[in-house]
Amino acid sequence: MKATREAYGEALLDLGRLSDQVVALDADLSKSTKTSLFAKEFPERFFDVGIAEQNMIGIAAGLSLAGFVPFASTFAIFASGRAWEQIRNTVAYPSLNVKVCASHAGITVGEDGASHQSVEDIGLMSIIPNMTVLVPSDPIETKSIINWAFKYKGPVYVRLGRMGVPDLLPKDYSFDTKPYIFKKGKKIVIFATGIMLWKCLEAIELLKAYDIEPTLVNIPCLKPFPEKEIIEIVREHDMVFTAEEHSIIGGLGSMVASTLSRSYPMKVSFIGINDKFGTSGKPNDLLSFYGLDAAGIRDKLLDNIK
Repeated sequence: MKATREAYGEALLDLGRLSDQVVALDADLSKSTKTSLFAKEFPERFFDVGIAEQNMIGIAAGLSLAGFVPFASTFAIFASGRAWEQIRNTVAYPSLNVKVCASHAGITVGEDGASHQSVEDIGLMSIIPNMTVLVPSDPIETKSIINWAFKYKGPVYVRLGRMGVPDLLPKDYSFDTKPYIFKKGKKIVIFATGIMLWKCLEAIELLKAYDIEPTLVNIPCLKPFPEKEIIEIVREHDMVFTAEEHSIIGGLGSMVASTLSRSYPMKVSFIGINDKFGTSGKPNDLLSFYGLDAAGIRDKLLDNIK
């Protein structure tokens, strides 16, 4: 079990060893975002700006113009909220080569509560033109995504979590922007992103008792959204579900529903945060409270099938 933020820290360190173009920035949270690993080995390429997220984005933009590849990190609530205008105007508008890697996304931040639980960041980042939005589901995918982001020229937002997750994808997995069919089933398809791939896999085990075998599809790239591939998958199924540790407004569910409404009209059932703020609690208790654990996902499917 390893958090995607930890895998990010390890991948960033490897990139630092690979290329002296890589620089890292943080806003007084390097131990939490795991950029501290990079800072320890490459202090001359690490910039802690203090509690000044907007300034951090401006510095990252300047470093990119100087030929560096900056990875700027803080909690998702601060990156997508406090620094939104700077990301829009200073990074995305001129399409600069800045990677915003935001940790502690979703409700599984835990006891820090609603003020630190970002359930809106996918929507906030996806609405910005030129921005690529990526959400890894496990440590293996995280490292592949960070390496992809380094090679990609342009703004990238990577959503990372605090909670430990198991390795789910194959060891030789290589990220691209297309959906990844994790488990082939019949009649029902679940599109999942981030930590919800793991929780949906657990739910599928529970659904075996009801002779229900859904197809499970991992969606690591929320923007550009893989509309063509989504439609092709949906055509082979009778029911569609989406699962995300994010508001059902502006996230994966909204994107799938929007895509299908224009090209292949079909009902979509959302599993996510139902227009609410987070609250304080242990991560697993919060997943249960919001219906995002295995039992909650199972019950959602059963209710809709009935």
